[in-house]
Amino acid sequence: MMVDLDPSGQVTQREPDRAQRQFLNYAFFKLDPAFRRLPQAEREEIKEEFLAAAAGWTEDAPAEKGLIQRSYGLTGVRADVDLMLWRIAFDLRELQEAQARLNRTRMMGYLSQPYNYIAMQKRSQYVNRIEGSGHGLEILPGQGKYLFIYPFIKTRAWYDLTPHARQGMMDEHIYASGPFKGVRINTSYSYGIDDQEFVVSFDSDYPQEFVDLVHRLRYTEASNYTLSDTPMFTCLKKDLRDVLNDLA
Repeated sequence: MMVDLDPSGQVTQREPDRAQRQFLNYAFFKLDPAFRRLPQAEREEIKEEFLAAAAGWTEDAPAEKGLIQRSYGLTGVRADVDLMLWRIAFDLRELQEAQARLNRTRMMGYLSQPYNYIAMQKRSQYVNRIEGSGHGLEILPGQGKYLFIYPFIKTRAWYDLTPHARQGMMDEHIYASGPFKGVRINTSYSYGIDDQEFVVSFDSDYPQEFVDLVHRLRYTEASNYTLSDTPMFTCLKKDLRDVLNDLA
């Protein structure tokens, strides 16, 4: 059992943590239908340029930078987004460079970004063990065929609870999740760097298992302290070339 009895740091006056952490960026894109009206040869040329720019972000960087990128398609799943790039880096400037590379391509003239989330990994204060991503200090992205993502905000009343009350609710939450071994959680934190408090993503090969997991968690006490957990995105892991071919 691990209960943080001083989450505000007012008693212990803990020093700031300046250790290196991973930043996570979930970048969602929507295609302008005008792109589909271009001649096929031109469309293919523009897609190749975009693919080279996206791949170059990781391929041109030294391994020690730890850049990670995964691509997902949402065609036919949501009406407001078509593709998502999950990018991970230790430096926010690297994420800016990733987007800048794309912005210099012709295809970005046909793409908008309805949603773009930034978060940072940190060890959970409620889990006293390492069970892979979400609990430890390194995110392991893209393990499943599907990625389910949503931004998440707790009510202010949650932070007014005693540390033991919060820990008890999270123990129940973790226990209720226990049987769902086919779902892997990636929890990241956005306090002060984006509008939401967390971005939660779940890797899985089994959408039915994820649906049942979320349904079960609605009955836990901690669910009463959820202020917002939408929009929710169901993303299908695909090679970026295949994602673009789905678009046009």
